[in-house]
Formats: sequence, C-alpha cells, structure tokens
Amino acid sequence: MRAFYTILTLAVIGLFTFASCSKNEQPPVSNNHECDTSAPVMGEVNYRDELRDFIQEISGWARARKPGFIVVAQNSTELLTTTGDTSDPVIPDYLNAIDGIGREELYYGYENQDNAMTPDDVTAEWVRFGKRAVANHLTVMATDYCSTPAYMTASYQKNEDNGFISFATASRQLQTIPTSAPYRENTNNINTLADAKNFLYLIFPDDQYISQLKATNYDVLVIDAFPPEGGANTWTPAQINSLKVKKNGGKRLVLAYMSMGQAEDYRWYWNPDWLKHKPDWLGAIDGDWEGNYYVRYWMPEWKALIYGNADSYTQKLINAGFDGTYLDPVDASGYWENPE
Repeated sequence: MRAFYTILTLAVIGLFTFASCSKNEQPPVSNNHECDTSAPVMGEVNYRDELRDFIQEISGWARARKPGFIVVAQNSTELLTTTGDTSDPVIPDYLNAIDGIGREELYYGYENQDNAMTPDDVTAEWVRFGKRAVANHLTVMATDYCSTPAYMTASYQKNEDNGFISFATASRQLQTIPTSAPYRENTNNINTLADAKNFLYLIFPDDQYISQLKATNYDVLVIDAFPPEGGANTWTPAQINSLKVKKNGGKRLVLAYMSMGQAEDYRWYWNPDWLKHKPDWLGAIDGDWEGNYYVRYWMPEWKALIYGNADSYTQKLINAGFDGTYLDPVDASGYWENPE
C-alpha cells in the first residue's frame, strides 16, 4: 500500500512538473532560461537549474569586480542544454556566464580507475556536448587519467581532433608535473582561454609549488589558491603574477581551483563544530574523497561562503590576482537527484 501511494504521489508531482514551471522551481535570480522539465525535482528544488544559477551568480559577481574574470565549470556538461540532451537548445545565459567547460575521464580513467578506458557510448555523448560547447565559443579542457604512454599520446591526439585542449596525467591526485614538454608547447602570449593550446592541472601544493610551476611552459595553470599550510591566506599577488609568465617568456593564464559543489574540511571556512551541529546546507561526506562533504548548494548560507562578500572564496581569488576560477564539482546536481 505504501508503494502504491508513493507511485501515485510521484506521478502527480511529475504531472505538475511537466505542465508548468512554478515560482518555487525557478532560481532566486532571474536568468530568463527555459524550465528544465527533464531535471528531477524534489520538493521545491530543481537541482540542475539551481546549479546553473549558482554558477551564473558567481560569474556575474566576480566579473562586476574584475571584468574578464574567467569561469570554467568542470563536468556536468548536460547543464549546457535545456533538458540535458545533446540535441536540445543551449541556455544562452549559462553560456555567457562561463568561458569553458572541464571534462574528466573523457577517454581514460573512467569511474576513478586510472588507465580504464571510458565506454565508447559515454565518450561519444561527452564529445557531442564538448563540440556543442566549442561551437558556442567555449573552450573544452579535458583531463584523462592514464600512465600508459600510448594512452597518453592517444588522449592528446583525440582531444585535439575534437577541438579540445587536454591534460593526460598519471596522478589521480593531480600532484605531479609531467617530465615531458607540454603538448603543443609554444611561446605565444595567452590573453584569453581560447588562445590556449594546453594546460596543467595541479592542485596539491607542496613547499616547492610556485618554483615548480614557474619552470613550466604550459599555457594555462589550474592550481590551488592556498599554500600547503592552509589557513585563510592565499598565495600572494606577487606569487600569482610571477606564474603568469611561462619559462619561455610567453604570457599565460592562472586559474584557481574552487570547490563550489562540496565543502572541504581543510579550508579556512570550516568549523569543526559543524560535525556535531550540522548547518542545514551541509550534507553527507563523500566516501571517495576524504574531507569533502556534499552541500545544498542552493542555500544562501553556503553561497555566502563562495561569493558575495569580502571574505568569500571568490573575493579571495580576485584579491590574489587570479585570472579566473575552475569550478568543481559541477556534477553535484547528480548526487542530489540520486543521493543513494
């Protein structure tokens, strides 16, 4: 009997969801996008709409303070379209809010298994999304996790054929600089993300972090904003500016990794008391990543930690002189759509 009422209730909810977009399902900031009728809605939350709106809010707030601030959203490429299908209309407001999309495991490293080939049908769908992004003047930054030389070579070649820039790494923790030269190494000045031919993704800092990064010729660096000792202070503007020149003298871009879809217990904002008295926005721990917790990213209290005030994460990145941010995990909506 309980199952019957559950099915009936879900059917009624589905009918109203299909028929209209209520005010409760709309984002707190009007962005004039279509209602995503395919995205699961639990109660009054449309998780995909809320995630798109959050990204757009971060972007708008940052660019109002630093024009040209670059925003790249990693994974969850289905946010590009109204229904999450590769063939459906794109959402202009979302496209205007970002400069690029990141895509992990496009060819190798599927489901956190290094060297594991991503299933062909999954790759094909992600590539279709990526090509739609490129067609709409976004840069696609693909990261493959593999150590076999043939796989690494194939990753770079396949991604270039797609019109994407890429990084193949043997370090799932993103803490190793490859010994080989960057793919498509060049001396060009990189003024926009679209100028880049390659990038380095390195977010686990050590004591030699800055000097190691300075000694590379990558066009774009995606790095952690904070020194290894932690605390509230980012790398200094002088340190970040020193990274904006490649070893060969060309100008490059420096983006700061920022987790906006999960809370990290090693960041300055973390309060250990939250584990005893959880704020409403704090969810369960991510079993795959130590110290990372799911968040109800649509709640104002969490958003206030990410943007909107002088002590927010985004403001710290602007103060430090970063050219932009690399947002993760942008597939957070998938967890809330199916938290089991």
